Amino acid sequence: MAKNLETTLIDFISDLEIKSTPEEIDAVQVFARQLVEDYGYPKVHIQTHPQHRVKVRPSDTKKEYPVDIAVFKNDKKDENELYIVVECKKKNRKDGRTQLENYLTLSNAYLGVWFNGEERIFIRKFVKENGEIIFEEIPNIPQFGQRIEDIGKFTRQDLKPTHNLKAIFKSIRNHLAANTVGATRDEVLAQQLINLIFCKLYDEKYTAPDQIVKFRAGIDEKPKEVEKRILDLFKEVKTNLPEVIDDEDRISLDTNSIVYVVGELQNYSLMNSERDVVADAFETFIGHALKGGQGQFFTPRNVVKMIVDILQPTETDKIIDPACGSGGFLIDALKFVWEQAEQKYTKLGWKEGDIEKKKIDIATKNFRGIDKDYFLSKVAKAYMNLVGDGTTGIFCEDSLELPENWRSETRNKIELGTFDVLLTNPPFGSNIKVEGEEKLKQYDLAFQWKKSKTQQGLTKSNLKDKEAPQILFIERCLQLLKDGGKMAVVLPDGIFGNETESYVRNWILNNAKIVAIIDIPLETFLPHTGTKTSVLVLQKVAKAQLQSNYPIFLSIAEYCGHDRRGKEIDKDDIVEVAKHFQEWKTKNNLNF
Repeated sequence: MAKNLETTLIDFISDLEIKSTPEEIDAVQVFARQLVEDYGYPKVHIQTHPQHRVKVRPSDTKKEYPVDIAVFKNDKKDENELYIVVECKKKNRKDGRTQLENYLTLSNAYLGVWFNGEERIFIRKFVKENGEIIFEEIPNIPQFGQRIEDIGKFTRQDLKPTHNLKAIFKSIRNHLAANTVGATRDEVLAQQLINLIFCKLYDEKYTAPDQIVKFRAGIDEKPKEVEKRILDLFKEVKTNLPEVIDDEDRISLDTNSIVYVVGELQNYSLMNSERDVVADAFETFIGHALKGGQGQFFTPRNVVKMIVDILQPTETDKIIDPACGSGGFLIDALKFVWEQAEQKYTKLGWKEGDIEKKKIDIATKNFRGIDKDYFLSKVAKAYMNLVGDGTTGIFCEDSLELPENWRSETRNKIELGTFDVLLTNPPFGSNIKVEGEEKLKQYDLAFQWKKSKTQQGLTKSNLKDKEAPQILFIERCLQLLKDGGKMAVVLPDGIFGNETESYVRNWILNNAKIVAIIDIPLETFLPHTGTKTSVLVLQKVAKAQLQSNYPIFLSIAEYCGHDRRGKEIDKDDIVEVAKHFQEWKTKNNLNF
């Protein structure tokens, strides 16, 4: 008889081994973690396994309905102290709400949450004097120790970072797609959410720690009052950040949708969250369907961090990403440089205000980004502004175009041969090609290369009609660097192994020093694209100084922290690579 090999997991609350069902993985465990990490409820106040049970009907003496998550007012977990019930079944919104209302009717709880892994509803129960029970949808549930009437009344210092941005944005996207009036396409919803995100980021930055934030939705506030406060906040953002938010930009979501988004985000500090919130929002809202055709995929944060930790930029380095997207590489590099600068100047006894001025000066003078997508470049510009006032460094241009064809403001800030550090994930794909004789003839790699009859190696032949952007980006990246400058670029594996692209490898060997090649797992960019990639790390060295024999750091990462479907797993080799690289660099006395 075949043995049933049923997978299990450890329950976040009880530490019991339980069946690893999709419901548990996608909903119960996710929201249980949010209750503890985001809302602050102690684990001892929460019951998941064994499940708490409530009556099926008022006349029952036995309790038969299992509650997925039960939250109590204290650690005794007495039925009379039941506070919140959470239903995590894979139902639609209407059926989920009906089920939740049944649980609330037949229990002492007066707050309920329905969460199916993709969308959330928050419900409040009222019992009238005549015994009639009515229900009201509310913006959120209270944090631990907070009164229900104080929902939304946060000072800025009360806001907490969250580890669950993906789940939150996914819930927002699904709610808006199903319920928003007038705007249903993902790209339209994305632009609207981005506008609201920057209202929140602006509010966090320009609200004093002990002042109540404007980006909030109170439980007893009228929806129109919330909408007016948010629209007024958006006007303030446009007035004070004219170069990142265009005058014609509008928040056009309907009133209820605005209140919903504000309610979902108001508890959290987005400024202090670990991940690039804009990239997360963009991945969730647009993802492969919109950007895949342009070869643009968002680089996972562990890959970004690995590259930054390998390159280790300093406060004096001029840093650029010529395909910056929403700014993920630049934000992580900026945070890395800031951390080093803060440690240095704190030891020197600088005042906190002077250190902050120095950090803003670093962001403004040394960080540059280019992206040809108008909206992505605007997002990167706005995000850099809100994080570090580095607004003047982001430009909407085609990085592969002749620099003299860039706008004057770009040419004044970005010159070939002037950068110390470059990090990027350029667009790549078989369906996108760079064309135009004037543009192509800038690049050796846009020419055909043939074996020389008179000497060893390859010689340049005729100009091609078109070339893949990832190949030209290699050359443009080296053009941007000064001698001794260092770069890391994510590239498809074909460049490293295809016979048809041997001329690219030959050109790299003759024009740069290869420092490292890091093979990253196929799953890294899944589920967005199945293209297998590696990270190429180069140093620009004058041809006269190029050596024919030198050590190269080679690494193969087998796991990337998630599977092919994008589900998180415990194994992640990528996060270890930079440490091994630095050890290898020291051992080989590498000046890099």
